[in-house]
Amino acid sequence: MGKMFSGKTAVVTGSGKRSGIGYAVARKLAVEGANVVIADLGLNPDPDLAVKAAGENEMADIARELAQTHDVESLAVNLDVTRADSVARMAETIAARFGKIHILVNNAGASFGVPNAVHTYDETAWMKTIDVNLHGVFRVSRALLPLMIPGGGAIVNTASRAGKVPALFNGAYAVAKAGVIMLTKIMALELAGNGVRVNAVCPGQIATDLEKWRFGLEAQFFGSTIEEREKEMCKTIPLGRIGSPDEVGDLVAFLASDRAAYMTGQAINITGGQLMEL
Repeated sequence: MGKMFSGKTAVVTGSGKRSGIGYAVARKLAVEGANVVIADLGLNPDPDLAVKAAGENEMADIARELAQTHDVESLAVNLDVTRADSVARMAETIAARFGKIHILVNNAGASFGVPNAVHTYDETAWMKTIDVNLHGVFRVSRALLPLMIPGGGAIVNTASRAGKVPALFNGAYAVAKAGVIMLTKIMALELAGNGVRVNAVCPGQIATDLEKWRFGLEAQFFGSTIEEREKEMCKTIPLGRIGSPDEVGDLVAFLASDRAAYMTGQAINITGGQLMEL
């Protein structure tokens, strides 16, 4: 049986760390034959990030690994989704190497200034969180769509359960992800005539370093351990466990494939049943 994405090229932002969802997505696409662009912060990771950002060496290692293991082409590109010039350079680099793309996964994300209530939230941190998570999707999509049109393709945006259910003391992130869900629907409506499908995934609790950091914060607040906080969280999940990045990768690959050819404008929950509402 042939691979789903043979001969296609995929760009995955926020994919430069092996501990993240983006890497799992890029690996899954490569397994299915896609050439992959690993796009992440690279040379200058933001020191204000609560969780360590991707570095250039790890990005290059990931690109080499995927190319050698899965017999595809790969490229590591430094990208700051908050800077239009960085996004433009990435688009130029990809155009020069591959000419066109078929899949875009807008996965880059971050959270600043947490935990804080809205009335105590630092304005700079609030704006930066919105800029990375929401405006970054807009900037990257706008820059790369000319490489997808004509010919069509698929865009998958990483939203969050937090975009549908209020996230206590993490308001900027929740607001940004709610914006990503609406942006997904707008893009789906506007791009359908160009043969571009746009969907979003809404992960709940997934075993990443960001999730571990969150459990660490909660452990400090409640005077417990990270393991105890994770156990309490699992009680709220019908399937009784934290999800894996690979499970999100499988969903993204499905949405990007021809198997989802009649799906666009959807925001799909992947939460172990923790969120069952649309």
